[in-house]
Amino acid sequence: SQKHALCMLLGNFKSIVDNLSACLDIIVFIMESTLSAQNIRQLLANETPIIDVRAPIEFNQGAMPNAINLPLMNNEERAAVGTCYKQHGSQKAVELGHQLVKGEIKAHRVAAWREACERFPSGFICCARGGMRSHIVQKWLAEIGIDYPLIEGGYKALRQATIEMTNELVQRPIILIGGCTGNGKTTLVRSLPEGIDLEGFAHHRGSSFGRTVEAQFAQATFENYLAVDMLKKSPYHSRWVLEDEGRAIGANGLPESLRIQMATAHLVVVDDPFERRMARLKEEYFDRMTHDFIEAYGEEKGWQEYSDYLHHGLYAIRRRLGAQRAAELTQLLDNALAAQKISANTEVHFSWLSPLLKEYYDPMYRYQLSKKQDKIIYTGSYEEVEQWFANH
Repeated sequence: SQKHALCMLLGNFKSIVDNLSACLDIIVFIMESTLSAQNIRQLLANETPIIDVRAPIEFNQGAMPNAINLPLMNNEERAAVGTCYKQHGSQKAVELGHQLVKGEIKAHRVAAWREACERFPSGFICCARGGMRSHIVQKWLAEIGIDYPLIEGGYKALRQATIEMTNELVQRPIILIGGCTGNGKTTLVRSLPEGIDLEGFAHHRGSSFGRTVEAQFAQATFENYLAVDMLKKSPYHSRWVLEDEGRAIGANGLPESLRIQMATAHLVVVDDPFERRMARLKEEYFDRMTHDFIEAYGEEKGWQEYSDYLHHGLYAIRRRLGAQRAAELTQLLDNALAAQKISANTEVHFSWLSPLLKEYYDPMYRYQLSKKQDKIIYTGSYEEVEQWFANH
């Protein structure tokens, strides 16, 4: 009877230990999940490398700064597995995935992940939701002796974090820098430690001539870059300085929470002489763009791309200019391009740029500015505005 009682006691003790162990597992899981959510901001702020194993089409629709795309499956393989999943279920889809990614294909991708892990030893693996793909990559790396962590919740968790960060951080005071085209607003924003370069993240200067050689990001990627930049600067600044923008910069729209805050923000206006503005525009839109297009595409194709870029910018506003005036300015543009090609002198474009500013861009912006008079807190030259920020 004593032996039986002892066995009963040990059994009860084991049951208690098992229950306690299960409880501890749950507590650890919750703690790890919580810490993972909290550490996402630290991961993004520290520019931690991310090996994103989603298909290229997913990566192009939305990605994080410091992420490199080394997919487990390419677009076609992913599409085939997705179709299989819908038609035959999870198990068949997994089997198909392993059939598609095996042999030399698997070896090549494992080698690429190995190289990335060696280059970025403090990085993380990421897939869409932190599910099967990132776990498969993690397992295959473990098989060659590499222990590499993954992001719980994957890109979805990162994306949710950037949305929340933006909504939170845009609540800080905002000062906008305004002024007509050519006043150096973007340059000034970039020079200020609390400046947020929206046009830089958009790869666009915000006008009909705003295109750059770099393609614009997908909307989600643009928002992610913006959120991470604000996050990195947030410990050091209590306000933001941004350029006075519309609802969109090229194809990228401003996050709604930011747009709402900008609509009520104070405005500082840069007002430089017309000649100085023309000199800036010459350097930015003609000298630099000629160089960038030729460097990107080569002499002949680069020149054609540069010519098309200028023509497209003028064509985009033809209705507002009126058919006759648009045709006249287009002829002046053609003459200027012919002269530039012979002499390499970009001042020849002043023949059409000067009337375009005086007749279209300046009146348009001054009208917009007239509706914001109550928000203007200072107006001055570039240097005066620069000094104003230093003193305030």
